[in-house]
Amino acid sequence: MRHSIRFSVKHHERDEGRLSAQQYDFVIVGGGSAGSALANRLSADPSTRVLVLEAGRSDFRWDVFIHMPAALTFPIGSRFYDWRYESEPEPHMNGRRIYHARGKVLGGSSSINGMIFQRGNPMDYERWAADPGMKDWDYAHCLPYFRRMENCLAADGDDVWRGHDGPLALERGPASSPLFAAFFQAVQQAGYPLTDDVNGYRQEGFAPFDRNVRRGRRLSAARAYLHPVMNRPNLKVVTRAFVTKVVFDGERAVGVEFSHRGGATRRVRAGEVILCGGAINTPQLLQLSGLGDAAELEALGVDVVHHLPGVGENLQDHLEVYIQYGSKQPVSMQPYLKWRHRPWIGAQWLFLRGGPAATNHFEAGGFARSNDDVDYPNLMFHFLPIAVRYDGSSPSGGHGYQVHVGPMYSDARGTVKIKSRDPGVHPALRFNYLSTEQDRREWVEAVRVSRDILTQPAFDEFNAGELSPGLSVRTDQEILDWVARDGETALHPSCTAKMGVDDMSVVDPDSMRVHGVEGLRVVDASVMPYVTNGNIYAPVMMVAEKAADLILGQTPLPPIEAEFYRHRK
Repeated sequence: MRHSIRFSVKHHERDEGRLSAQQYDFVIVGGGSAGSALANRLSADPSTRVLVLEAGRSDFRWDVFIHMPAALTFPIGSRFYDWRYESEPEPHMNGRRIYHARGKVLGGSSSINGMIFQRGNPMDYERWAADPGMKDWDYAHCLPYFRRMENCLAADGDDVWRGHDGPLALERGPASSPLFAAFFQAVQQAGYPLTDDVNGYRQEGFAPFDRNVRRGRRLSAARAYLHPVMNRPNLKVVTRAFVTKVVFDGERAVGVEFSHRGGATRRVRAGEVILCGGAINTPQLLQLSGLGDAAELEALGVDVVHHLPGVGENLQDHLEVYIQYGSKQPVSMQPYLKWRHRPWIGAQWLFLRGGPAATNHFEAGGFARSNDDVDYPNLMFHFLPIAVRYDGSSPSGGHGYQVHVGPMYSDARGTVKIKSRDPGVHPALRFNYLSTEQDRREWVEAVRVSRDILTQPAFDEFNAGELSPGLSVRTDQEILDWVARDGETALHPSCTAKMGVDDMSVVDPDSMRVHGVEGLRVVDASVMPYVTNGNIYAPVMMVAEKAADLILGQTPLPPIEAEFYRHRK
């Protein structure tokens, strides 16, 4: 859609009061990972007017809690950066409510996450493509978009697998600590291979990880995609703009309602509305706007626009635990947690972009199969040269090391359901962790494989004993009981508005349009039919890149038929 009226829109918020009088070609709800990429690609045509409404704050350049990689523990749990979701009591985890951090800032969760860049296994996308209507989402069709978004500094420029001209500059972890050397030796002693690149030909194996870190600073989606084009006259970005409803004329979306800085509700018109709020906010907003299971919405007094029972269903995530060991040698990162060292560490980062603060410390890990029945790795490992929880707390205060581990494609499924017509009330999240036989079996295998690696001879000179879960946890049931007590989300919620053509699908895979209505699309982690094998930031960005071409009606990038490693030939 194009309009004859032309006007200038700048990145400031003094004129947001005029928004209701303006018509945009695209209104993007959410300035997070996918929203930042879409804003860049859709506004590249100067005749296309794009508005981004982000409910969180701006990612100010001086904000060290965002841009210092090692400060990643600070935004988690802070009301200034984090939506602070909690699940409903999880029935298979002793009724615990599992905390879920989601970015409440420009860049979304890419501004507060662990900065690990993993595409997933190529066979994840073969699985996607096996569903009806999804043939153009196989790895051959996705690989060109991974390449388009990347600037992979570590890979050869002739490597068919990696891109070198995209906005996402990737640095590979140096993994130079003696503990990393022991880890790489130990995995081989345990019978697992090394690989050159977990995002290349062979994911299976262990290697240094690609990270969204550039010259010692976090490179969020907003910094990579949005800020470089913020001065485009046809692009406007408004932060602290909380969208409360998609406005429909019949079954066509014509705009959104939102409040700015908690003020009165206002409305803006749109040729098309694109939801990029993520796997929790997107189904919530769809339901608030009348799209979802009709009986459930009517019970809450929501006017139904279209019966779409798949909205909020199919919720998937990765659960993880920390398996921690003490170190006999003082070679871990533990001293850097002490307050007395922080001024010097901060100065190194501020003036030299170096030192312990310039890394996310998730510098290496890998992927393994826990049994011979699976076709590709079902376990992911992140190795850390320190024993510490994600919130920054240390279990013993001494030197140590750990792996984060968890199954990658559990068959547990959950839901996201609104509890109220009030947009400010968080929806009910039910993940159903540990609810299936497969999930429980693979959790036992995950812990046993981790212990096998961490007790290999390569660690003999460091191993001071297991800190967590501890030697009292041995049997299968004891392991499951410990996971239920101690497991945390790896922060990969997804799949709640899945692409497809069956009755429970929400989004058309050929256009990203929401089934049954016009003028409304979804582009974020919620459209995945199955969660990928790894951290999900890279797949979300790939989906956004591919979606941009679909939305603009551009010829898709031609598929790249590159052979990838298969355990079963």
